[in-house]
Amino acid sequence: MAARLLCCVALGLLGVESADVGVTQTPRHEVTKVGQEVTLDCQPISGHQSLYWYRQTPGQGPEFLIYFNNGSPVDDSGMPKGRFSADMPNASFSILKIQTTEPRDSATYLCASSIGTVPQSHPLSVQKTSASPSGPSPSHPQQPFQAPPLSAQGLGLGFCCPQGRQEGNDERSH
Repeated sequence: MAARLLCCVALGLLGVESADVGVTQTPRHEVTKVGQEVTLDCQPISGHQSLYWYRQTPGQGPEFLIYFNNGSPVDDSGMPKGRFSADMPNASFSILKIQTTEPRDSATYLCASSIGTVPQSHPLSVQKTSASPSGPSPSHPQQPFQAPPLSAQGLGLGFCCPQGRQEGNDERSH
């Protein structure tokens, strides 16, 4: 049996704002063990119909996760299957949940809102994820493009694993 490292998840607020300030993302700080559930909340600017979730891993550009318009999911093609879920129960609130957190979830999670939509595109330049081997598509370009004004705020999700600290037994392989 392999020993599992005792790890913690550290959340910290990172601001990414345009001139139109007002997207609110919580919690500001949270610490939890690997294997726990994390819930990220986002409140878009009042009157914005479009809400987007992105994930940015160290050294990479933002990766598109999901897009809501008027509270309904329009495109969830970037959502990792299984442990990730997102909902927008009303036009002023969205939730991104990560169940059974793993070290590979370490990233900055960005929430953005905009007044209008961008047909066949997303309002931030995005990187193709490893789950999209077919190359760039019209809805997931790799090059930057002009986008409508938006406001975004990011929440960093990181893991710290002190060397030499171990807890229990675990059959997981990383």
